[in-house]
Amino acid sequence: MIVIFVLGYLAIALEHPIKVDKAASALITGVLVWTLFVLSGADQHFIEEQLLHHLSEISSILFFLLGAMTIVELVDAHEGFSIITDKITTKNRVKLLWIVSVLTFFFSAALDNLTTTIVMVSLLRKLIDDKYERWFFAGIVVVAANAGGAWSPIGDVTTTMLWIGGQLTTMTIIKTLIVPSIVAMLVPLTVLSFTMKGEIVRPVEVGNEDDSDPTTAFERNLIFFLGVAGLLFVPVFKTLTHLPPFMGMMLSLGVLWLVTEIIHRSKNKADKSQLSVIGVLRKIDTASVLFFLGILLAVAGLQSAGHLAVMAQNLNEWFGGDIYAINIVIGLLSAIVDNVPLVAGSMGMYEITSVGNFAQDGVFWQFLAFCAGTGGSALIIGSAAGVAAMGLEKIDFVWYLKKISILALIGYFAGAGTYILMQSL
Repeated sequence: MIVIFVLGYLAIALEHPIKVDKAASALITGVLVWTLFVLSGADQHFIEEQLLHHLSEISSILFFLLGAMTIVELVDAHEGFSIITDKITTKNRVKLLWIVSVLTFFFSAALDNLTTTIVMVSLLRKLIDDKYERWFFAGIVVVAANAGGAWSPIGDVTTTMLWIGGQLTTMTIIKTLIVPSIVAMLVPLTVLSFTMKGEIVRPVEVGNEDDSDPTTAFERNLIFFLGVAGLLFVPVFKTLTHLPPFMGMMLSLGVLWLVTEIIHRSKNKADKSQLSVIGVLRKIDTASVLFFLGILLAVAGLQSAGHLAVMAQNLNEWFGGDIYAINIVIGLLSAIVDNVPLVAGSMGMYEITSVGNFAQDGVFWQFLAFCAGTGGSALIIGSAAGVAAMGLEKIDFVWYLKKISILALIGYFAGAGTYILMQSL
């Protein structure tokens, strides 16, 4: 199973040289991992239960992703993002990088890192024409989104898991992790401030052939604010109902769908089809959703077979119970293997104690939230934000490794060092 996972991982990383779409490699890897698990002689009933259990969690993520992508595409179809892009007038690379990164950091805390990345990648398409330039900015967006999500109970799925599980409380998460998270973003930005120069080239706006705009200013503003409000509503809905986040996302999408059907009902068929949810759904990158499915299935198979639990136990033995070293390594491993099962494994390995590092709001849980949240930035495949950016912009794995990974690691270690220093003071 591990060999198949590694080979599949290599196929995804080498997508461009071997000219095989990463979604195909991911799906084959995911299915083969579970097939080998079945052939291992393990109890069939247990495997089916495990697969369906994981599939419910994976489906929640995929429906969440589909809903978020559809809302963002709908706002984009109405040119709603011009409200923000029109206000960003600078063409200076460094200034634009800071503006985009700071926006991403705080949006990620208020929404979540996955949704924020989808929104910001859509914005970048309006701001930057060159593909590789846009890839670079999208890579920094991944770093900023993961840093911004780590210090918010609703910003990153692993922080949310620890919050819901009772390992951490709201104010502790914010107070103890906001400074290290800011450092994890600021250090790469500071490095780039000294190395980047010049100006970006904006895309040339292409008007309609008949010079008529299918949307009015009122419609653009309405859909933009409804879209943003819908995304912000998701964590509120989850807090009030305790239902999975995708339910709130589906409600927001349903409301937007209803509103667009009503405001465009008198338009001609051609204009209406471009501005309706049905029309927008045709633009959704289904391949990236299937890629996500394959990767999560493969990781879930390793988790169910016990490979991740064994890895967690080995970490404990190798580092002699040093909670800082264990968490730093878990963070780095989350760049290779999805951070959700790693955190789930850690939550299963260590019980919440009444006092000490493993108590509620203990140092171990705080540092785990930071490391698992930000460590995934080291590889584009290591976080939901990275996978979304990779799927939307077709970013090459090896390109990200060369251009972004070192910057992400510098920020990660700087933030981890900041947290450890804060604990010693």
